[in-house]
Amino acid sequence: MLSPDFWAQALWETLYMVAVSTVVSYAIGLPVGLLLVVSDKGGIRPIPVLNTVLGVVVNILRSVPFLILGVMITPMTRAITGSSIGTTAMIVPLTMAAAPYVARMVESSIKEVPFGVIEAAQSMGASPWQIVWKVLVPEAKPSLMVGGAISVVTILGYSAMAGFIGGGGLGAVAVTYGYNRYQFDIMLVAVIIIVVVVQIFQEAGLWLARRLDKRNR
Repeated sequence: MLSPDFWAQALWETLYMVAVSTVVSYAIGLPVGLLLVVSDKGGIRPIPVLNTVLGVVVNILRSVPFLILGVMITPMTRAITGSSIGTTAMIVPLTMAAAPYVARMVESSIKEVPFGVIEAAQSMGASPWQIVWKVLVPEAKPSLMVGGAISVVTILGYSAMAGFIGGGGLGAVAVTYGYNRYQFDIMLVAVIIIVVVVQIFQEAGLWLARRLDKRNR
């Protein structure tokens, strides 16, 4: 059986990959998702060509399975991180896979805001920029928080699969020891830890969403 320090290191690597990938994915996916809403037909600043191009790019990236995407972008991963394997290297494919997903989650959350709220802001002379950051985003906070929790859980699932293509963390432990060496007790422990982490992230996200929801005040 592996030592507690080994498991702690594997858990730390997983959390590191998930945390950094989530931050970078939202740095890319949040503005893309907002652009998809703003530039959509009936949006506050319709730009059909931009909306179509962004939509196609997002859909293409979302349709490629994570393992295949990770292999496809190996040259880019190596160019950015200096390696194609390891914990840090896996942040690149994790981000590439998660950012389009985040963009669609953000788009869905923002579109839940009632159009009457937008009309009220427009009638008071608010600019598109002000409507986005002072009306749409604040009003959509609870939904964005739930979407954030779902996104983190999705990235965590991707990080486990990354063990098959040279990633570190709990996924690598499950693959190296549980799958390749037929030590199914180790695989079971890795799965249990991942499930516990998923539950913690999911419940934390739902709790924050309830706190931010005006209807619960």
